[in-house]
Amino acid sequence: MKHSLAIFGEILFDHFPDGTQKLGGAPFNIAWHLQAFHILPLLISGLGDDAPAYKIQAMMSHWGLETTGIQIHPQYPTGKVQVLLEQGEPQFNILPEQAYDFIDARQLPDIAHCKILYHGSLALRHCVARHAFKKLLDYQKPLFIDVNLRSPWWGKREVLHYLQQARWAKLNEEELHLLSPITLSHDLAQKAIALYQLCHLDWLVVTLGKNGALAIGHDKRIYWVKPSKNITVVDTVGAGDGFCALLLLGLLNDWPLAKTLKYAQQFAQKIVQIHGGICEDKSFYTQFYQQILLGNRDFV
Repeated sequence: MKHSLAIFGEILFDHFPDGTQKLGGAPFNIAWHLQAFHILPLLISGLGDDAPAYKIQAMMSHWGLETTGIQIHPQYPTGKVQVLLEQGEPQFNILPEQAYDFIDARQLPDIAHCKILYHGSLALRHCVARHAFKKLLDYQKPLFIDVNLRSPWWGKREVLHYLQQARWAKLNEEELHLLSPITLSHDLAQKAIALYQLCHLDWLVVTLGKNGALAIGHDKRIYWVKPSKNITVVDTVGAGDGFCALLLLGLLNDWPLAKTLKYAQQFAQKIVQIHGGICEDKSFYTQFYQQILLGNRDFV
């Protein structure tokens, strides 16, 4: 089977204050979305030998996601994150020493046929996973980095190094303020241009929450997209992952940046209207995908 892209990183369960649990992790969410959009992602991650892992494997198989890149590490638990919602915005308590931290370089799948290698910054917090990722770099695939700065699991020097290895990058407004070489100005466009130039990127995309997103591409123009106003937000968990999935879909289909940004914003709006970062109803994706194919209509 030839996969369109390789996705390296965490799989975990988000535990919400009301006792519900939702399968997540940015790499998993993105792979889930892309599979529903008829892309064949190869997800590379680690699970424990426990009940959450069995549930994840069953859900992946049911959804059609390839599992050959999933490693089992019985000595570590399947990933868990405690989520607190403050005025609809998620706050994350990410536990250490989880199975996804121990992705083993000796068990990596072949990614020779993949067009893009995606990874998040959180996935590289542990030296074992970093070593595995370094082995994947031997394939010399163009890199997409999804910046996820979760204290205390990041350092500025390391994240800037990862950005400078990548061709495309996505981050949020707070992360832009933390990483841009311009520190005194509050001008988002100036800060984004400075980071884009520092890291020699092809695309830099900054999500702005309720204010939409901005992006910079080859032509050095700033592209802006605004969200619709008539939506009901359930929670914002996974909105950035939905946004990122559409960015990758655009890259794989050679869409121009402006078109990709528009669709990414529209899909993120769909995600905030559900609980958690993924939907298990395939019609949720089918409707959106058909509307894309049927021609550039605005929809919510």
